[in-house]
Amino acid sequence: MDEENFNLSMRKFLKMVGVSSQHEIEKAVEAAIANGSIAGTESFPAKVTLEIEGLKLNITFDGEIRLQ
Repeated sequence: MDEENFNLSMRKFLKMVGVSSQHEIEKAVEAAIANGSIAGTESFPAKVTLEIEGLKLNITFDGEIRLQ
């Protein structure tokens, strides 16, 4: 295994997931505020599941997104 390549590809994947996820959450919040379905002061439970079939990895991370 090439540790350097492994770490680089893992960081690249996690950065893409983080940036893309943040963008999608921001769009969803903006749309919900614009259409009046939320006030913009709420908190929402959030869950992300990471799955890598070839490694038989399936793990869920729970958290919260607070708008205020």
